[in-house]
Amino acid sequence: MTRLSSVLRGLPIAAAALLTLTAASSTVSAAPSALTAPGTASASSTPSAREPRAPEEFVALHDVAPTIIEEMRYFTPHDFMGVSVDGYREPRCLVTRPTALALRSAQRSLRRQGYALKVYDCYRPQRAVDHFVRWAKDLDDQRMKPEFYPRVDKTRLFDDGYIAEKSGHSRGSTVDLTLVELPARPTRPYVPGEPLAPCYGPQKHRFPDNSIDMGTGFDCFDTLAHTDDPRITGIRRTNRDLLRDALTAVGFTNLPEEWWHFTHTPELFPDTYFDFPVARRSLTRP
Repeated sequence: MTRLSSVLRGLPIAAAALLTLTAASSTVSAAPSALTAPGTASASSTPSAREPRAPEEFVALHDVAPTIIEEMRYFTPHDFMGVSVDGYREPRCLVTRPTALALRSAQRSLRRQGYALKVYDCYRPQRAVDHFVRWAKDLDDQRMKPEFYPRVDKTRLFDDGYIAEKSGHSRGSTVDLTLVELPARPTRPYVPGEPLAPCYGPQKHRFPDNSIDMGTGFDCFDTLAHTDDPRITGIRRTNRDLLRDALTAVGFTNLPEEWWHFTHTPELFPDTYFDFPVARRSLTRP
């Protein structure tokens, strides 16, 4: 029998309960904080832990460029895992200020041509990347395979580069985005469990998206998503080039394997992988 148990036996019920709660509180507060690897900002996994905040160089894209459309996919279950992703507390695009200003410049140019940018993902916390990794190792969970990776065996996701333990998104200068023709039509919400169609199929057969036809849907794990894949021709080639030209003109670099993936350079935080949640509160000073 523990010392605390011996004491409790001699106390009234209310006093014993109070002593138990006090002891438990002391145990929690004395727990050591989680350690983080160099270059990573992270919080303890306990619910009561104080969440990390974003550096002052981060902003909400909407505050800088409110006409850019935000469809933050990882806040929803319409992604390659089929669930909302860890760390996405709000459907909000957070980026470094230079990235936001560059996107605003591109948006102004594109609007004169009758288009608007639409972001699918911006800053991504390390905890979200960790969620991706856990999912990729669970070979039994393939509920979204018919849409996002129909032609790729899940055992190949790491070797083929679709999933990695670190992401440039966690540094705050990388965005996933597309183009929408103005006036923008709404995109209907995804209904979990609905029939899925391959992300590389003809646009009219894919999940409905108000973006112009880029040849594949967002987050399509397929070589057809490579920006310069020779099978992409005609209007789809024109559309990809329009997006890339507009963004490279303001300092972005495209990832050749993903037509939607762009990084603003030079990066403010080239070696830091942040882990603050995607939420307005992350931008406030403690």
